[in-house]
Amino acid sequence: MATTSERVRVDVLLDADSPRVEGIDRDHVARLAERIEELPPILVHRSTMRVIDGMHRLQATRMSGRTTIEVVYFDGSVPDCFLTAVEANIRHGLPLTLADRRESAKKILASHPEWSDRAIAARVGLSGKTVGTLRRASTDPAVQSAVRVGLDGRVRVVNPDEKHRRAADLLSQNPEASLREISRLACVSMETVRDIRDRMGGEDNPQSSDDTFAPGTRGDAVGDALTTADHPAASELNEQVSARMKGTKQRSAEVRPIDLGVVLDSLKRDPTLRYNDEGRTMIRWLEARVIRHDEADLVEHIPPHQAARIAAVARACAVNWNVIASLLESRGDQPTHASAST
Repeated sequence: MATTSERVRVDVLLDADSPRVEGIDRDHVARLAERIEELPPILVHRSTMRVIDGMHRLQATRMSGRTTIEVVYFDGSVPDCFLTAVEANIRHGLPLTLADRRESAKKILASHPEWSDRAIAARVGLSGKTVGTLRRASTDPAVQSAVRVGLDGRVRVVNPDEKHRRAADLLSQNPEASLREISRLACVSMETVRDIRDRMGGEDNPQSSDDTFAPGTRGDAVGDALTTADHPAASELNEQVSARMKGTKQRSAEVRPIDLGVVLDSLKRDPTLRYNDEGRTMIRWLEARVIRHDEADLVEHIPPHQAARIAAVARACAVNWNVIASLLESRGDQPTHASAST
């Protein structure tokens, strides 16, 4: 969004897709017209010239007979225009009514169904419970998204029951396993694993209790960070868990820092990779996907209104990298053909 304003002819501006159900409040327009010189610039979508925030100010300008108005431009997408309009009206100006906020929530559910109830509620000035009720009442299947992006940018599954049961099974089969290992294999947080382990310690059958894995008992925190739980690689990990737990030494929980440039150079010099097509392809694949330390500054240039989405992409990529790392670690635990024959 631009930070400087400029004067624009009022006849080139299009009316806003307003969050106000009742439209323009004429009395409010008249009050604004009385102090027209004091009014701040209106917000306009640059590519469409449609007003985002400031319809009452625009009408007041027209009422006063003026032909131009001070404008600040917004360069986001069309769906983001409505979001920005709602957020702006929540922060200042004539307050949105409850009906306005509910209708705004419905529109955002349709345009951003992947957002969590709380994420939408924070933007429209409603409770997460109210947004959840509106979501369940919707007849649009797309609104019932299977995953949700929270206010923190994390992607969560709506119903975590299956992952919780997997964690319980892994704990039963491997009682000596670390919380971190169960967390990684079951694709749930360490806090969730600890909670399940504590419940199992006080119950003969952790799944017999009706509320042990009841969905929705944690409000809008609808699940743990989304992972590729149905990915074939994740399934293979689950099949290998017993062998990995019983026959290998637990690795350190700390991630040791490495120099990515040195590692890549070493891989390039390895004859087993350098002199075959598959090896060279793998090295090129790694080079295209490795994020180096000096590239982390790129996040400073991400537009604020897209930060949550890009954070969700980053977390999803991190999950896939964890799956790859776990598979490679499990292969590293297996003896080579040479050592097996000695």
